[in-house]
Amino acid sequence: MTPTILVVGATGNTGRKVVETLPSLPKSSQSLSGHRILCLTRSAQSDAVQKPAKIPGTKLVEQNWVNVIAAWLKEHNVERFYVNCLRAGVKYVVRISTTANAVRSDSIAYYQRAHWDIESLSSSPPYDKLRWTSLQPHIFLPISLAPAAEFIKEYRKTGQQQKLSLFVDENTPADLIDPDDVGRAAVHLIASDDFSSYDHKRLVLNGPEEITGSQIVELVGKHIGAKVKEVVWNDSSLIEQMAEQSPENKNIILDVKNAAQEYWDSGIKDAPTSREILDLCPPKRTATDPLEELLKR
Repeated sequence: MTPTILVVGATGNTGRKVVETLPSLPKSSQSLSGHRILCLTRSAQSDAVQKPAKIPGTKLVEQNWVNVIAAWLKEHNVERFYVNCLRAGVKYVVRISTTANAVRSDSIAYYQRAHWDIESLSSSPPYDKLRWTSLQPHIFLPISLAPAAEFIKEYRKTGQQQKLSLFVDENTPADLIDPDDVGRAAVHLIASDDFSSYDHKRLVLNGPEEITGSQIVELVGKHIGAKVKEVVWNDSSLIEQMAEQSPENKNIILDVKNAAQEYWDSGIKDAPTSREILDLCPPKRTATDPLEELLKR
């Protein structure tokens, strides 16, 4: 059977760019020549899958990733995996973790502790033969910019200002990153002919420049040609809405709210982008790039 690269979360934040970029690389990568690209989606009928479904060299499969077991991976001859698969004989796993400073055993949020658990388990002796890299990106720019984009759209439509509620802090600089940059880094790792230098490593990814909440407000002001009148900082209403929509996981989701506030209050400087990432595929997209894209939607 044809060797396979599996992309889990093919329509997610970072997965979209992986699917867009990966098909062009096997032609230039000796180790990936002849591989097929299998993209997992929970629903083959959703709007999000229509674009990746048309990309040559990829095949969409409707499958919930939590049901992907060793037998399934063997059946599809998966050799490289974008999302831990010791018993399935997977050769290399690239997974997306979360902000480096938050991947700790004592993190407030279950989500962050879970990433620490996975990375610690993967680093234990039984997993020595499984080669993997864990990418630890900063908070994604679109999450922080989405309210700004909606504010600008509404102002252009009505000429009236509402409250601008932002997830970020007013004055704390943060190296927010565009998920496309994370996806591109993952693609370069997956396509590496020799990934030994990235094996069993946690690689930090930050955006190319720091940004504060007040700088986002300045961007909004330039787009609307007026000063923003009222801003709510450290707004967690989106997290609260998600928690209400999933009552069985409410406490776990609300943990993220507390973790975010801990980050803004801590004053801890972000871990620098790993040298391996800077050499391989340095992040390039600043806040203006995803903001322009959000405004076009």
